[in-house]
Amino acid sequence: MSKLKNLNFKAVILDMDGVITKTARVHAKAWKKMFDEFLEEREGGDFQPLEIKTDYKKYIDGIPRLDGIRGFLKSRDIDIPEGNPNDDHEKNTVHGLGKRKNKIFRDVIEKDGVQVYEDTVEMIKKWENENIKLAVISSSKNCKYIMGKSGLEDRFKVRVDGNTLKEENLRGKPEPDMFIKAAEYLNVKNEETIIIEDAVQGVQAGKKGRFACVVGVARNGEEKSLKEAGADIVVRKLTELSYMNKKTPETLPNALKEIEELFEIKGNRKITIFLDYDGTLTPIISDPDAAELPDDNREIIADLSNITPVAIISGRDLRDLKSKIEIDTVIYAGSHGFDITGPDGLEMVHESEKEVTPALDEAEKRLKEQLKDILGAYIERKKFAIAVHYRNVEQKYVQEIKDAVQKEADRQDILKTGSGKKILELKPNINWNKGYALDWLTEKLAWDKEKYLRIYIGDDITDEDGFEALIEEGVGILVGTHGEKTSATLALRNTNEVTKFLQHIKDRLK
Repeated sequence: MSKLKNLNFKAVILDMDGVITKTARVHAKAWKKMFDEFLEEREGGDFQPLEIKTDYKKYIDGIPRLDGIRGFLKSRDIDIPEGNPNDDHEKNTVHGLGKRKNKIFRDVIEKDGVQVYEDTVEMIKKWENENIKLAVISSSKNCKYIMGKSGLEDRFKVRVDGNTLKEENLRGKPEPDMFIKAAEYLNVKNEETIIIEDAVQGVQAGKKGRFACVVGVARNGEEKSLKEAGADIVVRKLTELSYMNKKTPETLPNALKEIEELFEIKGNRKITIFLDYDGTLTPIISDPDAAELPDDNREIIADLSNITPVAIISGRDLRDLKSKIEIDTVIYAGSHGFDITGPDGLEMVHESEKEVTPALDEAEKRLKEQLKDILGAYIERKKFAIAVHYRNVEQKYVQEIKDAVQKEADRQDILKTGSGKKILELKPNINWNKGYALDWLTEKLAWDKEKYLRIYIGDDITDEDGFEALIEEGVGILVGTHGEKTSATLALRNTNEVTKFLQHIKDRLK
């Protein structure tokens, strides 16, 4: 992450689909529907459908519409007339198929509207405040239409899209022409400009243009492919770019040695403590059901929660989490914060429940069938997720498990993959996580920074969302290591040190 931190950049050029707007999946579904109907009509019931994970990513994603059609058809040894721009969408020509796909896409947008990524909106506001110039690019001729629907059109000084490609006779991705033209319109040099992309072809284009930095946005676990394409930095959401002080766990100060400084920072404020469960309050073991809360931790948490607010935010189901702790004065946030309950009638169930439940039901049934013969694989169904544990699986079968979970995520748009320590998850493809749950509780219960010092303690990748939520207004404490750099500011070596730390906090507050 240090490369971006050291840059004195003047402009940011963002791809639209998948970076700014949540239309990438709509595009993918529209392409699949169009081509599958075309192939079925042409080849009958034995046709080979378009696969989003392979065909779409390789031949279509991020590429000008007509080039995508030509590339995919060539991969299937299918030759159809080129046609012309006046062809109707019902014609089986390159131009006709392009119009057919566009009609399907626009029908969905008119029906459902356009959603945007809140992390991108946050960064756009930040860059505007810093007087950074902004441009949006897209290979789609629908760019102006989509940006208008998104409500963000006026935030961008420059737009380069599929229409610009034609008018200026530019080459599409993976060539850098669109980015170079956008920088030209912004009146900035390439070496003063950052490229933000979510597609392999876009990253390749940015690198070919010799821009200052190419950032790959891996919203659905494409970190490896974006890095291989040449991305200088890969993030899961754009707000990570604000947190350039990520460190290795080994370099973090030990929280036990910083108690005095913590209380100096606290001043006259109260403390709110957020805790993960597995790996934080109890060691991670091979059987999750057997992970019981140690008696000393239960006693400390019970005492603390009578002095100051304590919330447990866990990937476990709410019912399971409560049964493990059984303290009435604690706030519980299960399923990574999708399901919350606490004292004085505090309740929140995320609105996605009705849509997510049937999708998880189907995925659970298929995964149990696919993985039934893999010894040690354990499928744990939760209210808002499916956790597939592979801690006790032979290494040679791990990739098979990962492929099965990814296949289910590709099958249903409402689901996405997540990961932890020897765990893969299917969870709602919704912009919600432990950090958002922490923020929701903060707002709901008025734990603002003027009155409270918020402390979050966790051990896993999923806890990074909590650390990031507190990076400017609280304290994140990482327990052990999860193998990646962290936004935490302090560390504890293990669950025993967590117990000691909580005891110290309790004693000081008393």
